[in-house]
This record gives sequence, C-alpha cells and structure tokens, in this order.
Amino acid sequence: MTRIMVQVEGYYEVHETPFARTYEWHPAYTTLECECGEKLTLTGQSAGITCRCGADHSAIVQDIQEREAQLGKEVIHPWQHDAQEQEDQHIRDEAAYPEDSPWRYNNS
Repeated sequence: MTRIMVQVEGYYEVHETPFARTYEWHPAYTTLECECGEKLTLTGQSAGITCRCGADHSAIVQDIQEREAQLGKEVIHPWQHDAQEQEDQHIRDEAAYPEDSPWRYNNS
C-alpha cells in the first residue's frame, strides 16, 4: 500500500526588501512511499509517475492538479490582496530610510 508522507499545498513566499516585495511560487507536492519502498516526490507537473516496481501514481498527480485548480485568489495572486501589508511596509521603509538614501524611490 502506498503511504503519503508529506502533502503541501502550493503557496507564494513573500520576500520584503526596502520599498519592494517579491513573490516566489512554491508548487504543491506530495511525497509518498510506494509499496516497494521507493520514495517519490510528485508535483502537478510530474511526468513518468511510475516507480521502479511499476506502480502507477498518476492518480496522485491528478489530485495535486485538482487541488491547485481550486486554490483561492488570495493564494494564487497575493499581491492583489495585501494592500494593508504593502501600506504598512511603505510606512516602515519611509521611516527607516532618509530621503537622500539610495534605497528610496528614483530621485532623478
């Protein structure tokens, strides 16, 4: 019997720098242990989803794809839903960096 060891939903990781934010996507994945003992990590983009014993794990990949298709807009487009966090960051950055700082906006 195949045993699911880890199951992670897709998400964006937010990286803040002065006056900027970047979003790094981490796709959903499932790590499983097959009956034969082989450990596999599968994503919605996985190909060749049979392990060395020939067991077909395509149903798990299909499940990952279905879960990703149902993610809410806040998860797949967080930059459109975090206006308050962006405003808070802007206030912190303005306080932390004087007007003549090279980290400030383009002052040319």
